[in-house]
Amino acid sequence: MLTHGLGISESTKAPIRLTGVQSLICGVAALGFAFDLYELLVLAVVLRPALSSLGGLQPGTAGFNLWVGLLFYVPALTGGAFGLLGGYLTDFFGRRRVLVWSIMIYALSALGASHANTLFAFLLFRCTTTIGVAVEYPAAIAWLAELFANPKQRESVLGYTQGAVGLGGLMATGAYYLAVTYGGHFPAIHGGHEAWRYTLLFGLIPAIPLVLIRPFLPESPTWRQKKARGTLQRPSIVELFRPALKRSTLVTALLVACLYAIGFGVVQQTPHMVPGLPGVRGLAARQVEQAVGSVQFIAEVGTFAGRLLFAVLIVRIASHRRFLRTLLVLGLLAFFPVYSYAATHSLALLKFGIFLCALLMNMPMSFMWSYLPRVYPTHLRGTGESFAFNVGGRMLGTSAVVLTTQLATVMPGAGPATRVAHSAAIVVLLVYTIALVTSSWLRDPESDQLPD
Repeated sequence: MLTHGLGISESTKAPIRLTGVQSLICGVAALGFAFDLYELLVLAVVLRPALSSLGGLQPGTAGFNLWVGLLFYVPALTGGAFGLLGGYLTDFFGRRRVLVWSIMIYALSALGASHANTLFAFLLFRCTTTIGVAVEYPAAIAWLAELFANPKQRESVLGYTQGAVGLGGLMATGAYYLAVTYGGHFPAIHGGHEAWRYTLLFGLIPAIPLVLIRPFLPESPTWRQKKARGTLQRPSIVELFRPALKRSTLVTALLVACLYAIGFGVVQQTPHMVPGLPGVRGLAARQVEQAVGSVQFIAEVGTFAGRLLFAVLIVRIASHRRFLRTLLVLGLLAFFPVYSYAATHSLALLKFGIFLCALLMNMPMSFMWSYLPRVYPTHLRGTGESFAFNVGGRMLGTSAVVLTTQLATVMPGAGPATRVAHSAAIVVLLVYTIALVTSSWLRDPESDQLPD
């Protein structure tokens, strides 16, 4: 059957029912994941109007491309460095404590970014926002993984709570659409009613229940018990590169880097392609922004669908490596025609294609988050996850933004939007090839249980 060909088992037991407290934990974690993606993806939505407002920069110019690269990569670089430190602190101080402080950091940073009045201030607050997100996500994954001892229940919880990531993207695009359409009725910020500022400000709304509830939820029992018994070893980044873990550390970091490269270097550049499409060129500025918002909205529907589809499949996976390689092949087959053709020829084709691409990109992203807790022991779980997603993903993978934007300056095409699309298509071929080669070294976990 097809499921066997994909490395999926047909005989799995259903996860046991959640208690009330466990349901609350899952709800809070899901809201946190949604807020994380809101804060990351909102940049792709607000970048063009923010650069125009703060620096008078126009798409296609050298200055515009430079700041696009800076605003995507510098926050990712700083977030990666501090996120790795946050992973270490997660293993040292506990999961819940780090989660609470990370929420405060990125909530206050989102407020600051919405009120920035220079490009450098905007960049600074985007850096601190990304730091908060980079610390929060690995801590939340380790926390959830250790709260649910039953393997099938754990996989199901990690899969479905990450489904809420797609809601964060929908919230970001929905907020921008509302800000563009009704922003004139909101209180002025710096004497104006700019939609990009309101969109950043709306990101504070999900933070309120997180700040109020999370301090009262239980700590990871696995971490707490080992700490109380005095058997919790001190976390160490060096230990990630000792023989037992070195291969897994390097392979997972490179795979995550490839996924981030596709997300940041290709998918998040799609809004810059929309204004150059037939039927969009020549529209009024507000109509162009609405077209951009509609494409971004459909992409986030694809994100949500991909995360949920993975949650359905995760408890049935038999061969992790085969399943991941299948997803990567399907991703390559979808991405290349979308960015080599649809992104330059048809808004309707681009909308269909971006849904499929987002779905196929987010399934392997959820896969890696579910896979990593089964690689590292308790005292290294947060550190190992952070290395893969912060060093591999944010520091290495997001550099694809610089590659895409700089390559676009020398690509052929009728305008800047077409050149970005052609550049993205080349990045797709390069990154997916690297990911497919790397995935051949991925090891299937030795047990359903988390390493002690």
